[in-house]
Amino acid sequence: MSERTATRTRETAETSIELELAIDGTGEADVDTGIGFFDHMLTSFAKHGLFDLTVDCDGDLAVDDHHTVEDVAIVLGEAFDEALGDRAGIVRYADRKVPLDEAVAGAVVDVSGRPRFYFDGAFSQAQIGDFTSDMARHFGESLAMNAGLTVHLEVVSGENAHHEVEALFKALARTLDDATRLDEHREGTPSTKGTL
Repeated sequence: MSERTATRTRETAETSIELELAIDGTGEADVDTGIGFFDHMLTSFAKHGLFDLTVDCDGDLAVDDHHTVEDVAIVLGEAFDEALGDRAGIVRYADRKVPLDEAVAGAVVDVSGRPRFYFDGAFSQAQIGDFTSDMARHFGESLAMNAGLTVHLEVVSGENAHHEVEALFKALARTLDDATRLDEHREGTPSTKGTL
């Protein structure tokens, strides 16, 4: 098996990002975005998805958190797309529900090559530290659009936005880990078209 890794950079007037991803990792993360809660979510995403992830982002946080979260998701999506290559041999589909105390979140993923995103739910609080709760939804959307994924996310229940968002990131991570795993029973691309 060739290494499924990618190194990506992005330089704009709003953010400067360097990112490294190993899909077949051990969950090691080194993350610095300048947003404490977002760092926590990306670290959790790596840990529970068993992805090795390095992110260094210098963003225009004097404006707000939007550009930093969105651009990191864009670059992470591009890294997944590059690391997956032709997607030959992968499981392709997966779904998970993950609880965190009173909160439950779910994710369904198709590593299809066709980007689509759907979200159902709401967050109990608008803000978690310097992180705007709705940016969790936007993170999922930007990741899906740039990784070529069909993603359905939902916040099933909760009373605390920290728990809801963290359950959502963990559900997405576990689902992506399941869907991108290599299937020992499959030799080619998991599609009747022969390509994704």
